[in-house]
Amino acid sequence: DGVRRRVRFLEDMDVMILANHRTIPPYGLNGGEDAAPGRNWLERADGSRVEMSGTDRTHAQPGDTFVIETPGGGGFGQATK
Repeated sequence: DGVRRRVRFLEDMDVMILANHRTIPPYGLNGGEDAAPGRNWLERADGSRVEMSGTDRTHAQPGDTFVIETPGGGGFGQATK
C-alpha cells in the first residue's frame, strides 16, 4: 500500500520532487491488477491547489502544505471469491 505524507511549511522554501510511477503505475503480476500511480501537490494556505508531476519544482510560503502520495505495489495473482 502507498502512503500519504504531508509537510507544512513554516517559512518560504523551494519545493522539489523527483519520484517514479506518477504516470505509469506499478504493474501487477500473475493476473494481479496494477497499483494506483503516485501523486504530488501543494495545498496553498488560501485553499488553492498546485498539481505537481513526478519531476517538478515550485515555491512554498508559510502555511502551505506539500502532499506526497506514493504508489502502492501492483497486485499478485487473481483475487479469490
